[in-house]
Amino acid sequence: MFTKILIANRGEIACRVIATARKMGIKTVAVYSDADKEARHVKLADEAVRIGAAPSRESYLLADKIIEACKQTGAQAVHPGYGFLSENEAFAKRCEDEGIAFIGPKAHSIAAMGDKIASKKLANEARVNTIPGYNDAIAGPEQAVEIAKDIGYPVMIKASAGGGGKGLRVAFNDKEAFEGFASCQNEARNSFGDDRIFIEKFVQEPRHIEIQILGDSHGNVIYLNERECSIQRRHQKLIEESPSPALTPDLRKRIHETAVRAARAVGYFNAGTIEFLLDARGDFFFMEMNTRVQVEHPITELVSGVDIVKEQIRIAAGRKLSYAQEDIVLRGAAIECRINAEDPWKFTPCPGRITALHFPGGPGIRMDTAMHQDAVIPPYYDSMVAKLIAYGNDRTEALARMRRALDTIVVEGIKTTSPLHRRIIDHPDFIKGDFSTKWLEVFLGQMEKERAEEA
Repeated sequence: MFTKILIANRGEIACRVIATARKMGIKTVAVYSDADKEARHVKLADEAVRIGAAPSRESYLLADKIIEACKQTGAQAVHPGYGFLSENEAFAKRCEDEGIAFIGPKAHSIAAMGDKIASKKLANEARVNTIPGYNDAIAGPEQAVEIAKDIGYPVMIKASAGGGGKGLRVAFNDKEAFEGFASCQNEARNSFGDDRIFIEKFVQEPRHIEIQILGDSHGNVIYLNERECSIQRRHQKLIEESPSPALTPDLRKRIHETAVRAARAVGYFNAGTIEFLLDARGDFFFMEMNTRVQVEHPITELVSGVDIVKEQIRIAAGRKLSYAQEDIVLRGAAIECRINAEDPWKFTPCPGRITALHFPGGPGIRMDTAMHQDAVIPPYYDSMVAKLIAYGNDRTEALARMRRALDTIVVEGIKTTSPLHRRIIDHPDFIKGDFSTKWLEVFLGQMEKERAEEA
């Protein structure tokens, strides 16, 4: 087992990894930018190394600085968290070449599953249903229009290297396909340095279901149940829960087993998430794979009893999974609200200093955060304040605990999305579990209309 690991990240995920490493008796190294000199993850780690200026391209995205920090401190492994370099094939390969364990999948898996064109081809070979479309790079907007007409509108124009809602457009006609291809390609080039674009059928009002899997170097692959991620705006998730209220026992079994088959097709190693779209008829389609730990992993930990970060570390050290599939039993229900430093109605970032802070506690409540009173949320990174997670014996109890927690959370000095979360979980559609990936946009439109009438 490793005796020291470096966390190539910041914020709550860095704190989360440090907490598990400490329980495992492993020393930790934090890295920080100038903006994070006084950050909580820096204070929690056993050692800390400055890696550059505030912008991420001058600090957290510098692979050379991360490798140098590992050598300087004697860290034997790197946990990349999520975002930044977590799905960077070149960084994973560089770690391997330098004799530093990458706490994640092998570089070839990141390359295969991080590339949306390649991953869809692999999924097809593994007999996993994929969304109908054109799964090769498209040469230009004229070809995009012809392909879109062949598939049938509406279509989704997507960057092969995309993620986080970037490099993605929906087109309902020729004009939108032509313009969408150009804007999608430009955004992909600027965001990922890869402007390959493909097109697939747009599944209208689906649910977004993702399956957490774990694989080790001994050929074992298991699933840890599913997460419902349909409450999202512009492909950014706001609320996640497990289990999904949409799955029957038979559908749950089929989608879980399909996820494992997809993971085995690429020889997957460590933690990963297979993402599907589920339509109203109960048909599901492979969408993509995230080759890292997910923001919403805590809800899976609560319903499965598995410390996912601990398993990541053990797997990277060559150990077998601590669990067989039959050990994984779905227990209760969990819901996560991503509390972001944003205007809850306009979604504009609200960086700044937190002048007063109170996080809820009590039975079934978990807070994953790096925040404290007087902490500053800088404008350079994502705007997450905390992940508020509620667990209960069933969905009704988890929702009741989440309501109580949202009623008692206090974050002053900045605006947060917690009032929006409170309104969502009280809506009859959400209580019934009757929603799709388009539900939030309709709800926000209704809210905007109500505020306009009140004004």
